Amino acid sequence: MSKVVTIESIDSDSTASISVDRGFNCFEFKADVDSRLVDVIDSQPGFADGAGRVSGNGIPLLFPFPNRIRDGRFSWAGKEYRLPEDKVGYDGSGNAIHGFCIDRPWRVVAQGDDFVIGEFQLSKDAPDRRDLWPADFVLRVHYELAGATLHSKFEIYNPDKVALPWGLGTHAYFKLPLSADTQAASCLCVAPVTKQWELIDCLPTGKKTALPSNLTLPDGVYFGERKLDDVFSGVPADIVECLIMDEAAGLQIAQRNPGSYRELVIYTPPNRNAICFEPYTCVTDAINLEQQGINTGWKTLGPGELFSTWIDISAERILV
Repeated sequence: MSKVVTIESIDSDSTASISVDRGFNCFEFKADVDSRLVDVIDSQPGFADGAGRVSGNGIPLLFPFPNRIRDGRFSWAGKEYRLPEDKVGYDGSGNAIHGFCIDRPWRVVAQGDDFVIGEFQLSKDAPDRRDLWPADFVLRVHYELAGATLHSKFEIYNPDKVALPWGLGTHAYFKLPLSADTQAASCLCVAPVTKQWELIDCLPTGKKTALPSNLTLPDGVYFGERKLDDVFSGVPADIVECLIMDEAAGLQIAQRNPGSYRELVIYTPPNRNAICFEPYTCVTDAINLEQQGINTGWKTLGPGELFSTWIDISAERILV
């Protein structure tokens, strides 16, 4: 049986469970909203014991690249890299997908009743993948529960002697509806985006366009009316707030993060009452597009440097 850590809020009945051995994936979050328990995160029963795909449940953590790298190939600092299909995840179309941390055991470095901190170092926790990336890295994730909010803090550290190229994303599967008495189709999904990346076979061409007039994400799109698997941009510079509003239940889920997550993938998995809001610090295939002179959000971290960021997920009453 794989290791699971369950944390509990000290001021409510909220709980969250993290599968340490399956990518430090928070696969369950039950939020206490005025004594109503909201099941926020969608995952397959038995996920922590190996059921279901690591990328298809809970909150997968995507690093050092979110989404895809075309053909699993890129060049960096004059060296060509190929990510072998027998060592990293692939999407079925010949593209490497979702990074190196999503499917391996992490290490718990600290925990208490209401928090847990996990750490993943490439050279230590996936040594077979170390030569596949230009630099070693440490990703530390701190989950903490307070009230009906799951706080997550991310720290990226470069322990190497060369620059670390990177992009970070999360892939939360939000469960719909928010009450046993309401309908998923009637949940309103809201995202503050103004632009959309043009995609061919899930990979950006490098071109961004305005949102189509019939895709009113800033005002909301009902889950039952639109299916999505798209990469969006043009988010606010300060705080990005995505909402799932179950108006009949009087409840909403809010995902909030800084505008440094400049891209947002929205995905509605087929035949499933769930939606993914995926904040990314860079666009899909950024490591290749950046070298074509396209502004993608791709980042580098110098030797010994540290970068910190955060994402909050809250269950709330809808205030009229």
